[in-house]
Amino acid sequence: MTDLDHARPPKRWELRFYALVRALLLGFGRAWFRVSARGLDHVPEQGSFIISPVHRSNLDFLLVLITTKRRIRFLAKDSLFKGVWAKIFLALGGIPVARGTADREALQTCIDVARSGEPLVIFPEGTRQSGPVVQELFDGAAFVQSRTGVPILPVGIGGSEAAMPKGSKFIKPHKVRLVIGEPLAAPETDGAKARRHAIKARTAELHEVIQDLFDQAQVEAGTPNPTGRRALTCRRARRNDFERRR
Repeated sequence: MTDLDHARPPKRWELRFYALVRALLLGFGRAWFRVSARGLDHVPEQGSFIISPVHRSNLDFLLVLITTKRRIRFLAKDSLFKGVWAKIFLALGGIPVARGTADREALQTCIDVARSGEPLVIFPEGTRQSGPVVQELFDGAAFVQSRTGVPILPVGIGGSEAAMPKGSKFIKPHKVRLVIGEPLAAPETDGAKARRHAIKARTAELHEVIQDLFDQAQVEAGTPNPTGRRALTCRRARRNDFERRR
């Protein structure tokens, strides 16, 4: 399939199927996790936007569905798109990507999707992480924003790692809370050099914002991140390492 195939308007049956699956998944989430969200008033009602959540569990894909009733597009490993599953994942908003590679085709598809007006999810940490510190972010969300001008919606997810940590095959009935921040509007830039600088600056800003939202969400989920000297030292070390790599 081409990028244009992924960016086409959804068919009516796809939207109905997505709405059904979303309702079932959120029903399960509310019953099992008592999932709830704060800051829903920050979610744009129209146009495209990039949802950028912290990523601590496979459940995060399910949990971000609470942010909007509109179909959300998301990246998924290309090995899932085989046979009848390809049609199902595409209907649910999936965009195939080769994991572990710098997939420019996937980024271009994200740009096309954003320009088509649909919301999409880009986990800025890349793969699932663990622990209280938001890891170094990739520039994907900021890059797509620089090419499309759509806002980035930062999201903290608390409790998902406790409910289903990395490597776990079972889901625990743990409270989950999402805290949605204010949208980050695209900065105005002039020229390629200014755009590259703006991408790096936006990624650094997004890192700080997501860490704060993650901390808030963890407190509200009953699993607060440590705030002692050791945690602060760890965060400073991560931040210094991030600055050195910029």
